[in-house]
Amino acid sequence: MAAHIGASAAAARAHEELFSYWASLRKGAQLPSRHDIHPRDFKRLLPTVSLIDVAIEPLDFRLRLAGTGLYSVYGREITGRTLNEVYNAAAADYWRAELTKVVEERRPTAGVHNLAWRGAGHLSILWLRLPLATNGVDVDMILGYDAVIGRQGDTTSGIRAA
Repeated sequence: MAAHIGASAAAARAHEELFSYWASLRKGAQLPSRHDIHPRDFKRLLPTVSLIDVAIEPLDFRLRLAGTGLYSVYGREITGRTLNEVYNAAAADYWRAELTKVVEERRPTAGVHNLAWRGAGHLSILWLRLPLATNGVDVDMILGYDAVIGRQGDTTSGIRAA
């Protein structure tokens, strides 16, 4: 259990690092845009970083980019796919609600999501979603970071591929 707590603490530190980076790019009430983000500034986190395109009318989400470390989480490439193409119905609804909150509230959000929907109930992702806006106001992209935590086999694992 102590190793699991250590893994969770490492995941929380990674979240804090990316959140601080994002927050440093804000200009008052203006949200940063995709063009403000420079992957070299958080290289260590890239394997489980994602960029999610936001479509309005109707509101929908597509994974523009998914780090290579996410392949093992989802068991396949998810870049270019919509929520319904990546997740089962319940998980897609969960993510749609969380991402909608980021768009509507224009604020970061974080949480934990169990991977039982993928047959991996012993694993969870500690996730962070950060709003981006080309015009500084209307969220048109979301920067994501996922840290996989939980037990894998007989060993406790922390952040995978990070």
